[in-house]
Amino acid sequence: MHHQLGAHEVMEVHEVLTNTIDCINKLRVLRPHARDQRLGQIMDRQLNHAEQEYQNMVSLISHHRGVSVEPYHTSINTDVHYGLRNPSPFAPNETANQVHDRDIASILLGGAKATTSLRMRAALECADPQIRRMIIQSSVSSAEMAYETFCYMNERGMYQVPTMPMRTESNFIGAYQTNPGAIAGGFRNFNQLS
Repeated sequence: MHHQLGAHEVMEVHEVLTNTIDCINKLRVLRPHARDQRLGQIMDRQLNHAEQEYQNMVSLISHHRGVSVEPYHTSINTDVHYGLRNPSPFAPNETANQVHDRDIASILLGGAKATTSLRMRAALECADPQIRRMIIQSSVSSAEMAYETFCYMNERGMYQVPTMPMRTESNFIGAYQTNPGAIAGGFRNFNQLS
């Protein structure tokens, strides 16, 4: 029996699958250039996960049965270093032979960020609950891959997190207060607020 999908679903699934193929190909092209063993391990794990997700997506849309893929979990220390520590300048490489680990990690991070957004937007157009859940999970996995790559870069000083003076930060954050009308478990009935 043929499973009917909406036009938006078909187009969004097409975009997600094309993006997944691009991610797999990008990892395969960049992998031989990785010099740092830890970066190589991250790339191998991300490639393996992307391949599993791709197979599952194709199985679900082709046969309307999918095998669940475990969500991606970061494998890296998540102790983020805040503040600037003499960041190194960088510029575009003149040749492909100049690609270094920082370049590779930055490409992976940018790709994972874009993929996360693309997939979440795609999920919002899906009426089929299985396809929707699968794409949401793949978006969450992409976000985890982005965070893993960010942590790798941050740990090595490749991605530094600037901070604000404490007073400025306090002024921004302190501007938000809890709602005095809120009660445990939710907000009071709207009729009670008037």
